[in-house]
Amino acid sequence: MDKLKTFVRTGDAPAVAKRVTELLEDGQEAEAILKEALIPAMDEVGDLFQKGEYFLPEMLIAARAMKQGIAVLRPKLVAEGVEPVAKVVIGTVKGDLHDIGKNLVGMALEGAGFEVIDLGVDVPGDKFVAAIKEHEPVALGISALLTTTMTAMKDIIAVIVEAGARDGVKIMVGGAPLTQAYADEIGADYYSETPTAGKEFVKGLIE
Repeated sequence: MDKLKTFVRTGDAPAVAKRVTELLEDGQEAEAILKEALIPAMDEVGDLFQKGEYFLPEMLIAARAMKQGIAVLRPKLVAEGVEPVAKVVIGTVKGDLHDIGKNLVGMALEGAGFEVIDLGVDVPGDKFVAAIKEHEPVALGISALLTTTMTAMKDIIAVIVEAGARDGVKIMVGGAPLTQAYADEIGADYYSETPTAGKEFVKGLIE
């Protein structure tokens, strides 16, 4: 398990996939590998990022390595009947094609045991509404990187309210041009400057 955590922290995706396979072959349960190695390793990466010891490239590489491990584990988790903690829907607003921050949020949530429904980029309000109604997530993450597209967040939240899909889902917003004041103004439930902090917010919702 310690070797696997090291491989995640250093972003060695092939080694992560190989080590997960070895642990499974040695009789380790998929759930134990997830909860005792992959999730703690990504928590450490998130802490290093918050402290300024890791930067965006290191974090992305570690997150991708973790994702390789989860891809190997997923069939075993399903076979073991391990249910995801909860569902979270994420997407970048219509007119914006940036996805690095969104992807980091998704990887952090997936690494914490959540099922992430990623709608991708350039997502209109009605697609967010459809995803809320279909998946019944505990949270919805909306991302924008441009000052010209962040205003779409207000429109998306208005569409969600109008469709009667606002109750029961917490809305997280993030992106370079955003501020806490703007998040409050548009009626979002949560805002953070760092992509990994959203994971703690969502964990708090189910705890």
